[in-house]
Amino acid sequence: MGLQVNNLKAGYAGHVVIDDLSFSVPNGQIVALVGLNGAGKSTTLKQVIGQGRLLGGSISLDGRDLTSQPFEYKQLLAYIPEQPILYDELTLAEHLHLMLEAHGQDDKTHWSRVEELLSMFRLNGKEHWLPIHFSKGMKQKVMLVAAFAVDSQLLVIDEPFLGLDVLAQKQLIALMKEKAQNGTAVLLTTHLLDQAKQYVDSFLLLEEGRVSFAGSAEELAQSKNKTNDSLDDLFS
Repeated sequence: MGLQVNNLKAGYAGHVVIDDLSFSVPNGQIVALVGLNGAGKSTTLKQVIGQGRLLGGSISLDGRDLTSQPFEYKQLLAYIPEQPILYDELTLAEHLHLMLEAHGQDDKTHWSRVEELLSMFRLNGKEHWLPIHFSKGMKQKVMLVAAFAVDSQLLVIDEPFLGLDVLAQKQLIALMKEKAQNGTAVLLTTHLLDQAKQYVDSFLLLEEGRVSFAGSAEELAQSKNKTNDSLDDLFS
């Protein structure tokens, strides 16, 4: 089933940003929400992760409705924000235990996965470090480890490559593909369209708060009279 967004209406301070927005992210698919600044991408993601006030419509994940079943919905969700969110007083290990415990998955099996991810992102040996000792890129890697250690039905990622080195970017793409292959629905935002076409199954183009296009990279390019080799020039 995956993520279902139906006739969504949302905004802030009395201003409607997205109106009558509908789309789906099937299980096992990687879907990129793209568009110019102000198109409503961040507002949409906030609604999907349950941090915004719904003005209309519905959001569900594998049959769990966000409004009527918020706890059940959010337990199926993992989220990687654009800017890392860490607690100054918690060590790296404490952050990861907290994330696993919030999903009811703080056990030896999942901690073994954590150790694999820490090694992958070169954070092993730093389990007792506090966030003050991490660079921005390292903080972003902490968020990646936390999200990918959890067994989730939906993974939401906001601009995933900001602050990451080239190796970490490649590792992130491999992890997203692995998640999708295991049946997780993946929703992300990105401005790096040429890179995204290498791993994204479908693009959703958001314009003025509504989906104006849904389809493959090639179909997206054709819709804007571009070639598939120039997606980064889509809005020029």
